[in-house]
Amino acid sequence: MPRIQLATHIEAPPERVFDLARSIDLHARGQARYRERAIAGVTSGLIGPGQTVTWEARHLGITQTLTSRIVAFDRPWSFRDSMVSGPFRRFDHDHFFEAEGSGTRMTDVFDFESPLGLLGRAAESIFLTRYMTELVEVRALSIKRAAETDDWKSLLR
Repeated sequence: MPRIQLATHIEAPPERVFDLARSIDLHARGQARYRERAIAGVTSGLIGPGQTVTWEARHLGITQTLTSRIVAFDRPWSFRDSMVSGPFRRFDHDHFFEAEGSGTRMTDVFDFESPLGLLGRAAESIFLTRYMTELVEVRALSIKRAAETDDWKSLLR
């Protein structure tokens, strides 16, 4: 089971970064190159405890849907979204936020398990972990950009 951990320093307060991390609109914008869009559940604004979102996106040449639920929520310090249905056997994405100097240290911990047994584990080691790491990095960068500019104001009305 691969585990991706990424820490990003963001020059903004934890409350702002936390809320941007749960913005459906920012997530869709940051993942536009994959044509990712929310099609069910919370489809815009901020997702909260117990709520779900269903995403449709094109990854690895295949259009897929994935539904996740916010299963843990401690604003502004942490939340977890877990896959309810989708292409993985399992995935959990933990988001942690801590004050660091004049900003926030945002840490993403992404655990997933591919379907298809041995074939899925081979895909994880050959390309899937690298691909998923890139997705987490792109997402973190879009949060950083929005938080450190005035862009956050239109997302967190």
